[in-house]
Amino acid sequence: MRNGGQRARAALAHLADRIIELAPRVPVRDLATLRRQFPGLGPEELADRLVAGAAKGTATVGAGIGAAAMMPVPPAMPAELAAEITGVAAIELKMIAELHEVYGVRPPGGLAQRSTAYLNSWSDERGVDVSKPSTLGSAMNSHMKRQLRQQIMKRMVRDLPNLMPFMVGAAVGAVMNRRDTRKLADRIRTDLRGKQVPWSALDELPALEGPRDALDMGALTKVLGPKGLGGRLGGDGGH
Repeated sequence: MRNGGQRARAALAHLADRIIELAPRVPVRDLATLRRQFPGLGPEELADRLVAGAAKGTATVGAGIGAAAMMPVPPAMPAELAAEITGVAAIELKMIAELHEVYGVRPPGGLAQRSTAYLNSWSDERGVDVSKPSTLGSAMNSHMKRQLRQQIMKRMVRDLPNLMPFMVGAAVGAVMNRRDTRKLADRIRTDLRGKQVPWSALDELPALEGPRDALDMGALTKVLGPKGLGGRLGGDGGH
């Protein structure tokens, strides 16, 4: 049991490190881009669109993993669970970052600093408090990485039952992920509304710098979705 616990902790630490590495690669649309893509929408309507898109994405990932688990010869479950956790984290990090843009609460700093702030927001399920510079940190150092790893591991342990749609099929896996992403979004939005800066009061913000090796979010859901996993593994999508 002790050895099993140590292996599980090591696996969670590895996943936390993967999420930390992925965070700066998540492409984030700034407020100006979002308003161009969704003309005529106010902050709440735009936030609704972002949440709906993220929930659809994590539902697709949940459906894919659930479908894989229902195959006659399921794939290696730890690998598929790791793929789901990191895939869901990337989608939710993008949603959180763009919600901060919509509510006018962009964390200061460059790409690395903002990514760390959004990781803290995701792991704590709270909005970034830009009024407290001490909570934002600077460049990631070893001490900050250890602290962040612990926070992310706690979040994964807390959510692990909801991130395991094994043996439940594609439909239930999709429902579970969609529900949990919406619950996370509700918490973040409630927090951000208390810090919201109206668009009319915002100074013109500079465009966000994009990651040089940005994740392809569309490809992510295709690869981890029912068709992607079913096709790769020789299944039929779990139906």
